[in-house]
Amino acid sequence: MGTGWDMESIWFATHPLTTTPNDDFVEGAHVDTVVAGAGLTGLTTAVLLARSGQKVAVLEARRVGAVTTGHTTAKVSLLQERGVAHQTRDAWTYAETEPAARQLQGELDACRAAGLDEAAWTAESELPFPIAGALRLPGQAQIHPLEALEALLSEFTAHGGILIEEARVTDASSKSPVTITTTRGRMTAERLILATGTPILDRVVGRSDGTSQALADLIAWTERHFSGAEHTHAWSAQDYRSVDRVPFVGPLPRGGGRIDVATGYNKWGMTNAVAAALNLSSQILEGQTRWADTLGHRRSGLAGAVDTVKANAEVGMEMTKNWVEAELRAVPGEAPAEGAGLVGRGEKGRPEAVSTVDGATCRVSGVCTHLGGVLRWNDAERSWDCPLHGSRFAADGTLLEGPAVSDLPRLS
Repeated sequence: MGTGWDMESIWFATHPLTTTPNDDFVEGAHVDTVVAGAGLTGLTTAVLLARSGQKVAVLEARRVGAVTTGHTTAKVSLLQERGVAHQTRDAWTYAETEPAARQLQGELDACRAAGLDEAAWTAESELPFPIAGALRLPGQAQIHPLEALEALLSEFTAHGGILIEEARVTDASSKSPVTITTTRGRMTAERLILATGTPILDRVVGRSDGTSQALADLIAWTERHFSGAEHTHAWSAQDYRSVDRVPFVGPLPRGGGRIDVATGYNKWGMTNAVAAALNLSSQILEGQTRWADTLGHRRSGLAGAVDTVKANAEVGMEMTKNWVEAELRAVPGEAPAEGAGLVGRGEKGRPEAVSTVDGATCRVSGVCTHLGGVLRWNDAERSWDCPLHGSRFAADGTLLEGPAVSDLPRLS
């Protein structure tokens, strides 16, 4: 069933980017640094490099802020945005059970160890239901993420930066200069930064049934506890997490020392994005940020190996299970209901994906163009999601995000 909900981020609804520059793609052009991704990480890095006098081009596969930054919860701790209006609020984290409260006490201990002496524990709150305890961290900031992007865009273009939308990076060489292949042509640069959130580490989507039901449960919970609450917007973003839960920022393995990546923010993108940008720009400009060394360190040893093997085993099991399910179920002849989608065995024995959105029924390949995972229908966002490495596609097969670099083949 379809949700009937308009999945529009409140940030895009309240602050559309109407002045976004969109430069022409020049085949064979050369710049100092290409940044792939026009979110908070990409634009902050681009601004820092452009300030130093570098010639920088930002390539965005869709539009500025289209992925995580434009669909964030926008919680910010210990961050000041240059020239961007912000509000100061207390940050609250609460626990409803005693085991959860003991875990939350660990966060309080971590705050104290980090020098946040103002962090405080309380057993009382203004919530309309009982709690086992809460952690209060006063004086935290909240911002409008698209206002932040607009401020970065303004400064970036003032320094001569180049922004090109609808230019997805599909490949890159590791030789000098780096040859960058996009959906609009090729260009070269001395350095390439992948600030797209591409999950080179661990990420999972498409492994739960009834995404819209989760949203319905959240709305029902809110209405039950907060009388008079009105549903105005619904949106979501994909979270990226490394095996050891520490963001990975730095040289991409097998990138020849000329390709960098920033990923794995684990729900703290507003702060980690800026930290990553400071780290990357400092490395490129031969500066030093000792506090950021941890972000470029990969955990080794037995514990890291076990976690990696476990994650890969889960991917393998998921792939096998979904292929078997698709081959056992034939695609029905009739079109799915509005807002619905299904995957099954097509006429040639391969998985096919069929959906109906806004009255239009589309039939595309049911196999992800990344590593061959069988797709699953996301009935909240009306997209095809890959449960292996997180690529996502629109109902008509257009690539939305993830490690895949090409659309799903359309079928007649």
